Amino acid sequence: MNVLVLKDFDYELPRELIAAFPPSERPSARLLSVARQSGKFSHYVFRDMIEFLKPGDVLVLNNTKVIPARLFGKKTTGGKVEALLLREKEACQWQTLLRPGGRIKKGAELSFGENGIRISAKVLDDPKPDSGERLLGFEGEPAQIKETLRHIGHIPLPPYIDRPDSSADRELYQTVFAAQEGAVASPTAGLHFDWPLLKQIEKKGIEIVFITLHTSYGTFQPITEREIFRRQLFAEPFEITDAAAERMNRARAEKRRIIACGTTTVRALESAAVREGEVRAQTGETRLFIYPPYSFKMAQGIITNFHLPKSSLLMLVAAFLDTAACPSPKGSHGGLPLLLKIYKEAIRNQYRFYSYGDAMMIL
Repeated sequence: MNVLVLKDFDYELPRELIAAFPPSERPSARLLSVARQSGKFSHYVFRDMIEFLKPGDVLVLNNTKVIPARLFGKKTTGGKVEALLLREKEACQWQTLLRPGGRIKKGAELSFGENGIRISAKVLDDPKPDSGERLLGFEGEPAQIKETLRHIGHIPLPPYIDRPDSSADRELYQTVFAAQEGAVASPTAGLHFDWPLLKQIEKKGIEIVFITLHTSYGTFQPITEREIFRRQLFAEPFEITDAAAERMNRARAEKRRIIACGTTTVRALESAAVREGEVRAQTGETRLFIYPPYSFKMAQGIITNFHLPKSSLLMLVAAFLDTAACPSPKGSHGGLPLLLKIYKEAIRNQYRFYSYGDAMMIL
């Protein structure tokens, strides 16, 4: 079998197809439906996705909540600085990415805020060699620090959305079922659901199960040939409760389908899977990098958005399409040619791409 390399996952996207704003109604996004076994696809609106679900299916959603993680401030010298809060290590201390990171030394004192609300912090370490992460210590009481960060922080829109964040993004870049704070990127496939659609899904007899994976900077992590070889991404925390695991395991034992909404949900399920059809309840971190070929243990269907070229998310979708039922020339990966064909179809039909864009459903 041919070995896939990074350039195999490249494609050209007209810049005007990158969605800068979401649709006016969440379920009004477009939906490209893909039959994994036949490779056939067709065009719908997202709210039509309910037609592809069957009573007894389990729809798994990621209920992580995006925090206002981007901070703008200054050094004591007056130079501008930007911080992206990744995760709270302990009270008053956050793992962070700084810009301009290389010029900010250990011990540097920083000040963040706007409109008269400010908070001071100190850089506690040197950049980590593999990620550039820094540890920031904030001054003050833990509860007050968190409240201040909520006020002065900005929603960390992805770098390909070429505009400043607005107050509306605090709602729009959040799923309606977001509950567990900790993400710096939205699980964007879930943005297409609203409560009326979720109620229709439940009324049809489909179970909805929530798990948590706090999407981190690794979502936008540039992939290199080295990462493909290592098969490992930046760590992201996740949790699957006892109740969620029990419901999914019972469904699989009864030959019912698990439909995972989003690549984050897929990675959490695969990270917690102990064998095909069984997932273990746990709280931990995952560095799982899903790349063709890969044998999926839990999901029989995926709902996902359209992803960046050469990204780990694109590689996960290619792996899911890489099945013996997809005809492919000897020595090639069936999923990748099908994926590129689907993306060409989406581009030809002017689908909107990336976080605020349209969706595809693979069954």
